Parts: sequence; C-alpha cells; structure tokens
Amino acid sequence: MGEAEFNPSTGELIIYSHMVTYGNATHPQLTEEIREEIETMWNEPQGTTQLNGGVYHVRFRITAECRPDITELEVLQNTDPRNNYFRIEEFAHGNISFVDGLGCNTGYFKLENLYKGSTTAAHEYGHTLGLDHPRNMDIRGLGIPGIMYPRGTLVDPQYQYDPTKPAGVTGGTMHPMHRRVLKADIQDLRLHRLYFSGNKALVGAFTNIYHWNHAEAAGEEFIIPPILG
Repeated sequence: MGEAEFNPSTGELIIYSHMVTYGNATHPQLTEEIREEIETMWNEPQGTTQLNGGVYHVRFRITAECRPDITELEVLQNTDPRNNYFRIEEFAHGNISFVDGLGCNTGYFKLENLYKGSTTAAHEYGHTLGLDHPRNMDIRGLGIPGIMYPRGTLVDPQYQYDPTKPAGVTGGTMHPMHRRVLKADIQDLRLHRLYFSGNKALVGAFTNIYHWNHAEAAGEEFIIPPILG
C-alpha cells in the first residue's frame, strides 16, 4: 500500500510507502535491507504513466522502521495509507512469505526468504500495490522474469536455480534472485486509473492485520492466505 502524489511542475508521480517490521526475527539492518531492495528495484525501470494528459515519471520513495514492540492495537487503528506492517519470523505456516491480499498493507515474512538479493520484499511489495502473479508461468524464450512471477515459474536456463537442469524438475525453475521490476510491471499498476483528491491518491487499501507468531500457534488451525510469495 502507498500514497501516490503527483507534481505537475516536476513531472513526477511519487509513491510513498513506509515499511514497519516487527516480530522476533526483525532487526534494524534487515529492515533497511528490505527498504533498500524495494526502493532500488521499483525505481530501476524508470517507469512512466499517462496522467492528466501528460507523461509522468513514476518514482518510489520507501522508508522503514524496525518496531519489534509494536502492539496489535497500533496496527488495527492505523489510518496512515503509507504504512505497511510485516511480521518477520524464522517459522511461517506454509513455509513461505505472504501478504493478506492484493492491494493490502500487511503480511508475514519468513526470515529464510529475505537473504540479500532474494527479491522477496520487492515481490511482496508489488502485491501490496495490487499486482497478482501472472497467469502464464511458462516464460521460456521471453527473457528476464518480471518481479511478480512466483517460485515454480519456467524460465530460460540462465534464470533457473540450476542452468543445467531440464525445465520443471528440481532446480529447473526460476531462481527468485533473477526477478526484476520491468516497465511492464509499472504499467500493470494502472496508476492513471487512481482516484485523486487534489494531487494525492491511495494505492491499495487498509487491511491492518496484526500477525501473531506462527511458531507459538503451531497447534492451532491456520488458513493459508491466497497470496503467497
């Protein structure tokens, strides 16, 4: 989720998002790495969008803070459209990171998914802006995979976990480190269709879900969200 703001004088449409991490596995350095990955990757394609009859350069301004002591009430009562809340733990049901829906502001990161260059944070951020996984998961011959392709996607050999493996077998699917935000991903946001009040608009919507530690609730019934990393 984020707040979009356009500036006619500079020709920029800036999307502001603030990533708040909590949980037993969060720490300031990891939080900064998440922030940097999202901002760097989403600005990399230097995307544009048509708005008010003109072409605007799309920029992403991502801030972040580590809040291991945040309370459930603070998350539930949040009214700031820039805030996104992610719990980080070593254990996650389903063994994967997830968000709470398309165009949301909450989710759960599995620590193992957040290694340097994993692209997990940038991928999940795309979900918070409303992007889904592409329907076609066989993109062999189409080059670099976009940021929203999930694990298991069939890609050209150089983008696999193991380039020597046949497509589809263990090691023969997309390594997430090869995902990139492409100009097409920026276009898929359909920013020209946002509802602006003045020069600002919401991108996504409030879910404000506080996640409890899955390891502490391992014996309880758990419904895996539909939007997995």
